[in-house]
Amino acid sequence: MFITFEGLDASGKSTQAELTAERFRESGENVMVIREPGGTELGEKVRSILLDVNSAIEPAAEVFLFSAARAQLVREVIRPALSRGDTVICDRYVDSTTSYQGYGREIPLESIKAINRLAIEDVIPDLTFFIDISIEEIEKRQRAAGIDTDRMERAGRVFFERTRNGYYELARTEKRLKIIRGERSPGDIFSDIWSIIQVELHRSSVG
Repeated sequence: MFITFEGLDASGKSTQAELTAERFRESGENVMVIREPGGTELGEKVRSILLDVNSAIEPAAEVFLFSAARAQLVREVIRPALSRGDTVICDRYVDSTTSYQGYGREIPLESIKAINRLAIEDVIPDLTFFIDISIEEIEKRQRAAGIDTDRMERAGRVFFERTRNGYYELARTEKRLKIIRGERSPGDIFSDIWSIIQVELHRSSVG
């Protein structure tokens, strides 16, 4: 099974990815947890460039950098793991590019779709969870954490509103993408996520 987690920074998606992996491991599954960009030597190098506040990156270049890291991750890590029968959980994946660079940076969606297809080929998640919180809540959490923001996190409120709306647009057409209310306790959020996973596992077993 291939599961991805999406959301704006500080949404709690990484926590939910780890909780999900832990539950699968408790049931005896081999689980791989990876992040984007990253997960390979190339991906980690690209990640450092993309998040560096001193990097001046044009929107088009940003798309290709994210997609280059993803293409490497798919071929080097994700596809082999799925072929072995492992459960793969990825913190961000292709929907991030559509939402952040397509809707957020306002790069034409047809161009984004073409680049995404090249990067992932046929490796599409079985389930995607978008952990949704308001922009106000994001800002509140970032202030409370006192963590310096990276290059992507400094894009501004309007950018993040467009990005958030992009995820909602995706949810209208992608049945695999589930919107999860993120302004609750981690346990309550995970309970909803695991219930959806159980339904998908049952559907797959009888289908």
